[in-house]
Amino acid sequence: MERGGAVHATRSILPAHATHRGELSAGQLLQWIDTTACLAAEKHAGVSCVTASVDDIQFEETARVGQIINVKAKVNRAFNTSMEVKIKPVALQSPEDLLEHSLATERRKIRLDHERVFQNLLLESKVEDSQNNNFSDKEEDAVSTDLTRVQSIELVLPPHANHHENTFGGQIMAWMETVASISASRLCRSYPILKSVDMFKFRGPSTVGDRLVFKAVVNNAFQKRVEVGVRVEAYNCEEWTKGQARHINSAFLIFNAVNEKGELLTFPQVKPTTEDDLRRYHGAIARRRIRLARKCILSGKNVEPSDPWDRGNQAYLSYCNVATLTVLATKPGWEITRTPYNIKIFTHEESDILSIKIEMQVEIPSDLAFFLLSDFRLRPQWDKHYLTCEVIEVVNEDEKIYYITSPSVNGNKPKDFLVLVSRRQPCKPGDPYVIAVRSVTLKTMPPSPSHCRSEIRCAGFQIYSDGDNSCMVSYFNQVTSGVLPYFAANLTGSSKSIEDTASECIRFLESERSKINSTLF
Repeated sequence: MERGGAVHATRSILPAHATHRGELSAGQLLQWIDTTACLAAEKHAGVSCVTASVDDIQFEETARVGQIINVKAKVNRAFNTSMEVKIKPVALQSPEDLLEHSLATERRKIRLDHERVFQNLLLESKVEDSQNNNFSDKEEDAVSTDLTRVQSIELVLPPHANHHENTFGGQIMAWMETVASISASRLCRSYPILKSVDMFKFRGPSTVGDRLVFKAVVNNAFQKRVEVGVRVEAYNCEEWTKGQARHINSAFLIFNAVNEKGELLTFPQVKPTTEDDLRRYHGAIARRRIRLARKCILSGKNVEPSDPWDRGNQAYLSYCNVATLTVLATKPGWEITRTPYNIKIFTHEESDILSIKIEMQVEIPSDLAFFLLSDFRLRPQWDKHYLTCEVIEVVNEDEKIYYITSPSVNGNKPKDFLVLVSRRQPCKPGDPYVIAVRSVTLKTMPPSPSHCRSEIRCAGFQIYSDGDNSCMVSYFNQVTSGVLPYFAANLTGSSKSIEDTASECIRFLESERSKINSTLF
């Protein structure tokens, strides 16, 4: 046990926990994960908790009989609207806790936005298939999805439930993994291995005495991987006799399979036979696009060129934008280089990446500074490195895409940027306002021959309130080849463009405040 909302559990893998290959069953691991997470939640809340949903799970390595598994669970953040009881604020103990606490809000935005992104991609998949007429029923070896249908029934007994007689979420997940594995095996004719699980969502509870019906079917196959959908329905005695089901859970499990040499097997194509099968077929394509976009973005790949902005990755690019800036701001090792009046300039070196931070003390309310700095159309008024800045796409209230042009440096071709600007207001007192910036690509805005298209890896502002009429504005930038010419002279000491730009920023913000005050009074 650990302090706060943290629990550390150690398990020894016994033969009863393993598959026929002596590897830890994914279902058993899901049970341990759920139990440990529930204990951490109850330790923080002081009341009984049940699992409401589980984010995507990736199984990277296997464990075998005789090995020891350490499961660590920690409460990152409590959202009152996401829980059925009011939870006291999380006690943060370390810089890592503070970072996870901040990023928990962004992960929550991903969960809430997942359904909208999925529906857009589902519609797009249907349109593409109708245009290409590219269904797998043209394949001679395509397998009908009917042949992969599996149904299993489990009776919930006291060992499967907590002291309130609610079925453990981990137990339900373990049963789902078993039935999904059987379904996948009918397609690959081998022993499938669970690789990942799409977001679980528990729609309702089940209790001791319920009959749980698990229905699994292969939705689609993608060469080396296959997606299996599982639906869980619950019945009490009365509902069982009347055939009135309660839909309590659905999830999508991704498997691959290997031969005796450990080589990945190729799955045959599947052929949807009903309208529901066709819906699942298209849904699997949409979810795969989301998974691929997320894997690419969150792994930190494709810094140059930047990631494409499309329906499949909008939520994850927004998350990555804010998360990357938050991580940069919390890195240790920032070294102060200069301290002009009301301005502090820091540098940070990590491997081959140089980052710059500029702190500015400004006599202006933090919310007004946030409003002015987050509108990049105003940027040319105080930043000489911005010639023009126009809005290309308004994604929502907090996300906009801008097209920026910059002046020529040393006689070279002028640069332009296509950036996503994500802004976030504080979740609680003491949190900063955040304005995150990163480059994206749009098919509708290809590079122009008159400009050199450049990239911004990570940049933006954090604004901390310092009283009713004062705030601390911190600007961050991970220097890339695209912005290096604008910092190079400063780094060599032959220019003061950073100090000059920061001073102009302070002057702009405080003058705008004066204009507003004169208008009001």
